[in-house]
Amino acid sequence: MSTDLNDFKIIKEGEAEILMHAKNEVFYNKTQVNNRDLSIAVLRTFIEKRKLEHEAFLTRRTKSAEKVLEKELESVPNSEPNELPKDDVKFNGEREMLDETPQEEPCSVHKDIPESTNGKGKRELKPPRVLEALSASGLRALRYAREVEGIGQVVAVDNDKASVEACRRNIKFNGSVACSKVESHLADARVFMLTHPKEFDVVDLDPYGSPSVFLDSAVQSVVDGGMLMCTATDMAVLCGGNGEVCYSKYGSYPLRGKYCHEMALRILLACIESHANRYKRYIVPVLSVQMDFYIRVFVRIYTSASAMKNTPLKLSYVYQCTGCDSFHLQQIGRTVSKNNSMRYLPGFGPVVPQECTDCGKKFNMGGPIWSAPIHDHEWVTSILADLKSMKDRYPAYDRISAVLTTISEELPDIPLFLSLHNLCATLKCTSPSAVIFRSAVINAGYRISGTHVNPLGLKTDAPMDVIWDIMRCWVKSHPVKEQPSDQPGSVILAKEPAFQANFARAVASLSKAQAKKVARFLPNPERHWGPKLRAGRQITSKHISLLGPEAVNGSLKHDDDDDDEEAQGEAKRQKTEDPTLVS
Repeated sequence: MSTDLNDFKIIKEGEAEILMHAKNEVFYNKTQVNNRDLSIAVLRTFIEKRKLEHEAFLTRRTKSAEKVLEKELESVPNSEPNELPKDDVKFNGEREMLDETPQEEPCSVHKDIPESTNGKGKRELKPPRVLEALSASGLRALRYAREVEGIGQVVAVDNDKASVEACRRNIKFNGSVACSKVESHLADARVFMLTHPKEFDVVDLDPYGSPSVFLDSAVQSVVDGGMLMCTATDMAVLCGGNGEVCYSKYGSYPLRGKYCHEMALRILLACIESHANRYKRYIVPVLSVQMDFYIRVFVRIYTSASAMKNTPLKLSYVYQCTGCDSFHLQQIGRTVSKNNSMRYLPGFGPVVPQECTDCGKKFNMGGPIWSAPIHDHEWVTSILADLKSMKDRYPAYDRISAVLTTISEELPDIPLFLSLHNLCATLKCTSPSAVIFRSAVINAGYRISGTHVNPLGLKTDAPMDVIWDIMRCWVKSHPVKEQPSDQPGSVILAKEPAFQANFARAVASLSKAQAKKVARFLPNPERHWGPKLRAGRQITSKHISLLGPEAVNGSLKHDDDDDDEEAQGEAKRQKTEDPTLVS
């Protein structure tokens, strides 16, 4: 590859700079600045949480050692108060515990921490090692190394030779800090992770398309309590465009509802959990985001054969009515407590009859999906606070803060959501404002919130019969035209509401962000803000919808210039070699 700087364009993002060749040789997408900024914010919070967990572990261990010492002193009546028993005296193995390092708890962050050499027996916390399994240009790894304080080694892996060359060139271009912290390897990411089990505190997967083929090796490469960051961009598959393909890749069948993007998040989480369970491990999601054209999840991975048994309690099948917007979840497993023991049993079912009780239509069944919380609100609050404290260091601050603000106000324990416009479309009625509908749900004694996935989405713990009763009361004061009797809306409105909805404005009908008029759903910063062409593919005129006319025309012009230069060089070579052409 040419090293002439005239052939490259310098791209700056955050504190990192990379050299990008004029041709589409190594993948780079400007849109992913949101992804990279969010990952940096989560990584900073992870490092802080890791330190706090380590300090708490040391405190518990010190208290445990003090209790052991007190017991030993109490069991030796003839010794002085400050005198330890002789080495050849043992008391139920307690003396041996003093001589040896106390056993670790199954918490993560201490598994690979070496003993310090200060003689105090305390363990020093090593800086976290990060693996970027699909590095391409290395921009993400460089930003981690240059922007995240307290980070250790960053390993960038790619199986494309041009990408590795570009990554190494960019490492040198970013100076001594990058050279000391980032290293690039030419290897298959799956093989690399399998040959480095439990070696990385953070593993970042951001593939072009589906991450499914990398998940099995990724969950083995993370240390106990470490973090797996995973992106999926095959949204057409995850959102129900090709259900059979989704099942073959992720082991779940998607449904095409308004909640399909959140269902995609939950399908990915269920898939990661499935891979982790094979190695007696389980996941704890801290943040799950759908934005732009992809989904991104951040999960911590722990090892525990007993905790792994709770997985069926976190998974559910989804029944979606084909006529109206009613959906119901059926948990896969359940537990029964007897005395001090816990039994794990299959879940009760079915939760729905053959026909929908609201409109009389059949159900489609999808899943299994992750039905436990997909965010840790303590983490979200910490990430948001860190983001606001250093907003100048995040190029995509406005978009990231808007998404995190919306996530912080979501109901954490409610899977999927309703669309108010879809409810009204089923009944063929005018739509109440979101504030009025929220007020009616709150006045009925239930909770309701928005969702970061859809500006019109509403999460609530109100059952579907209550939702339809509220809509029936709304239609009574806002009549609709008569519809054919076999339509789902007609069947629903033919029933009388079981209670009278109260549409008086409730205090909590607006979230704090809405009350303060904080922007939550921002438009794209520029046109053609979306997925880009896979690296190595030739840019042609058919890619205008993806890249825009300027980018396409510029690339085609550059290709024409290259062709002209090659043609001129070939003509000169032939003229030199053929003596008949020399005058």
